[in-house]
Amino acid sequence: MIYADLKGKCALVTGGASGIGLATVEKLARCGATVAINDLPGSKILAEQVQRLLELGFDVLAAEGDVSDPADVIRMVDNAAASMGGLDYLINNAATPGTRDTIAQSDLNTQDEAFWDKLLSVNLVGPFRCIRAALPHLKEGGAIVNVASVAAMGGGASSTVYASTKGGLITMTRELARGLGPNIRVNAIAPGWVKSSGWDCSWDEADADKAAQALPLKRIGVPEDYAEAIFYFCAGASYITGQTLIVDGGLLA
Repeated sequence: MIYADLKGKCALVTGGASGIGLATVEKLARCGATVAINDLPGSKILAEQVQRLLELGFDVLAAEGDVSDPADVIRMVDNAAASMGGLDYLINNAATPGTRDTIAQSDLNTQDEAFWDKLLSVNLVGPFRCIRAALPHLKEGGAIVNVASVAAMGGGASSTVYASTKGGLITMTRELARGLGPNIRVNAIAPGWVKSSGWDCSWDEADADKAAQALPLKRIGVPEDYAEAIFYFCAGASYITGQTLIVDGGLLA
């Protein structure tokens, strides 16, 4: 398990109240960082997780905001940065599949304009909005980590639209690494299957166990597996930028 002393460091994690985001929050906070946890306005789970982590002695705060709303992103990021005294790390984890079902690649009618608009706004433009809002607050030597997906590389997806947004996020990571260097590093991770609340909703435990046997590591990834990779890009990796690390238990191998 990777560890670093992050006392005095400040992070903002979007979509941080559950799954990979929450595991990342806990990893950063356990190492001493102050962490702003973003989730949608009025989120009950956000309030519960902030309270739980505060009771454990971690330095966290709520940062309600909708990444699909440009004005709300600016408000959320500005408030979080002001409360913490700046930003060292931005983790763009908030995303949506837009559906609980898998849409066949041949089904173009279901993937209509409204579906495209929603996923693009949350999954692709959302991270860009957060980066743009965070840039004035990010300290020299800071890091941005975008959470993409192996779906962008043919690893399977809930829809063609979802895979496309994650592919765009990988391209944006490379572009902004050039644009924001040398002061800010920009990297991404591409998670495979994730075993957490709400993951692959059509699967039961038997399906998950069966699927795991197809992986070289013989298990489905848990949020903590992906948080480790995100943590590495924040606290280490000082000479790495513009890269996307595949974290999938060997799925694409």
